[in-house]
Amino acid sequence: MPTTTKKSDELGIGAKNPAFSLPATILGKVGSAGLKGKPFVLYFYPKDDTSGCTAEACAFRDALPDFSKLGVTVIGVSKDSLESHEKFSKKYDLSFPLASDTDGEVCKKFGVWKQKSMYGKTSMGIERSTFLIDGQGVIRSVWRKVSVPGHADEVKKAIAEL
Repeated sequence: MPTTTKKSDELGIGAKNPAFSLPATILGKVGSAGLKGKPFVLYFYPKDDTSGCTAEACAFRDALPDFSKLGVTVIGVSKDSLESHEKFSKKYDLSFPLASDTDGEVCKKFGVWKQKSMYGKTSMGIERSTFLIDGQGVIRSVWRKVSVPGHADEVKKAIAEL
């Protein structure tokens, strides 16, 4: 279920999509200007080729024909390098762009760069999050702290309701 509440540093439903432009696999570059007039899914994930991130990417890959029928572009974003994204894409036959936000500026704009805690240690990292943005650049659905199983199907359902 999409999140409808937001903290001051988070974008929520109804907010305007922040402007962004990032280097990416497949397209060379992705950005809000090039996506104007088209709905898209922007999903943020912590790291290439880790178990949860691989499962999420493969779920979006497998659902891509359905997203394409609905006219929706899927874009994955992490702080990994473009070279890392290329290897990850090739290894798992990912046929959608992975964007490289090495400086974390886009992650900050979307409020997904968070303090995380694991085994008593705190560190900064990407909170697994997904944004559904309509053709007018308005955020229509937001999922934060995403649980991977079934997530791509949830996103498809939200798209069908646009």
